[in-house]
Formats: sequence, C-alpha cells, structure tokens
Amino acid sequence: MLDLIASMITSTLIYSTPIIIAALGGLFSERAGVVNIALEGLMAIGAFASAAAIIFIEPHTDWAPWISLLFGIGAGVLVSTLHAYLSINFSADQVISGTAINIFAGGITIYLAYIIFDQERTDTFMRGFIKTDVPVLSDIPFIGQAFFSRTYTTVYLALILVVVAWYILYKTSFGLRLRATGEHPHAVDSMGISVIKMRYIGVLTSGGLAGLAGGIMVLTQNTQYTAISIHGTGFIALAALIFGKWKPLGLLGASLFFGFSQILSLYSGSISKELNVAWIGSLPNEFYWALPYVLTVIALVVFSGKSVGPKAAGEPYDKGKR
Repeated sequence: MLDLIASMITSTLIYSTPIIIAALGGLFSERAGVVNIALEGLMAIGAFASAAAIIFIEPHTDWAPWISLLFGIGAGVLVSTLHAYLSINFSADQVISGTAINIFAGGITIYLAYIIFDQERTDTFMRGFIKTDVPVLSDIPFIGQAFFSRTYTTVYLALILVVVAWYILYKTSFGLRLRATGEHPHAVDSMGISVIKMRYIGVLTSGGLAGLAGGIMVLTQNTQYTAISIHGTGFIALAALIFGKWKPLGLLGASLFFGFSQILSLYSGSISKELNVAWIGSLPNEFYWALPYVLTVIALVVFSGKSVGPKAAGEPYDKGKR
C-alpha cells in the first residue's frame, strides 16, 4: 500500500508541474491588474515552440530539453505581448483578447507544423526530460520513493518558482508595486510609478511562465506536439489560481489537487485491488478522464464567489478616472 501511495504522490507532482507554473503566470498578470484567460493558448504556443526546437537541437547536445524550454518561454512572451498591447494600450476587453489568443494559438501552431513538418503535428522527438533519482535522498524510506525517485527535475523547478514568486510578491518593493497596481492603480500612478510598465511586466512574465509550462508538459508527458497536447490544462491552471485565492501557496495546493484528479485513471485498478473495492476499478476510463474538468467546474462554482481577486483586475486603466 505504501508503494502505491508513494507512486501516486510522484505522479501527482509530475502532472501538477505545468498547472503550478501556468497558474503562477496567471498570478503575475492578474496581480498587475490584467486578467489572462489566454493561459491555454500561451501554453500551446510554448509547447509547440519547445517541441519543434528540441527536434533540431537534440542531435547536438544533451542540454536540448532545457534549451528548448527557452524557446517555449520566448514564444510565450512574444504572443503575450499582443495581449498586453491590446489590453493596456487599447483598453480592449481583456477576456475577449485572451479568448482570441486561445483561438489563435490553436490555428497558428497547426499551421506552422504544416509549414515545418508537413503534417498537423511536430515530428516525434527522441527524448525529452528523463526521470532521475536524487542521490542519497532517494534512499530515504517512503519519502525518498515518493519525492526523490524516478521524477523529473522540472518538478523541483516548479516548487522553486512558487517560493521565488512568494518572495518577489511579498518581500520586495517590486512585488508591493505589482500588487498595488492590481489593487489601486491610481495610487501607484500618484507615486510616480508607471502603471503601464508594471502591467506589461506582469503580462509578459505571465506569458513566459505559461510558455514554460507548455514546454514542460510536452517534453515530459508526450513525444510530439499535437493540437490536443495541452487539453485544457491552461483552464485548469486558471481555476487553480482562483481556487488558491491569487496566492502562491494557495495555488500550489489547488494545483496539486487538480493534478491528483488527473492521475486517478492511471491508478483506479490498483486502488481497487488494494482497497478491495471492485466498483472503483469497474468505472469507465472516460469517467476519470472527465474528472479533472468536472472538479474544475465544481471548484469555480463553489469558490469563485468566496474568492476575491485583485480589485482592478480586468479594468482598463484610465489615468483621468478617480
């Protein structure tokens, strides 16, 4: 039973990693006052860029997965610039702008795949990230098996980013300015701080993190990019952000919850045998495949009314308005 629990913890961390990182991206954008529902599309852009890059890079260096992630980050930043420009400079509706990017991402990635690879997907890459054991720590009974054995280094990257995000937002003057921009932008402006600059930083950081999340997802859970590689993970990340009340540690817990719901289908048979409960294993796989999205809807219904986001999120900044 302990082996099963340890294996489920490892899988939960792996599947939660892209959710955590994408949710952090949404956190920076919305803390700056710009709603970013384009996380799904930005993840798709980052996933395509990383998958395409690794195909050309991997024959030449063992660092190909990490270098490919830089392409994913860059692509996410580039496309998020469009969202920032429309939302900040033109005061466009941020929800519509984000929706447009989600639609755009689905089309542009397939179009580029046709141009580069002559098919609706990238070519298959030989390998992405490899599961590894952490020396010494992996030998610790249970804890080592659950947290430090046969897992990806990207899992630890996600956890480090949560700590870094918390420190930046709550322990630095920059973080205070960013949070204030999403709460009282006119007060920020009165102190001589550029609201436009802070919002651009928030949105571009969001794009970079979403692109990173997409790249990690395709390089750890797939062997090529396809139109369904992201399959709603960006929307789940958005739900984790709301569920976590726009706080780094809160979204970490919510992301782990949604990640756990994603791996249940993989372990339903083992859980059924261990607990001697036949009906768990007899449920159709479609039930478990739908479960993460059903839980996302339930979480939004139950907690969206109780979760209060940044006051100015979604509102175009009008310097003359008080």
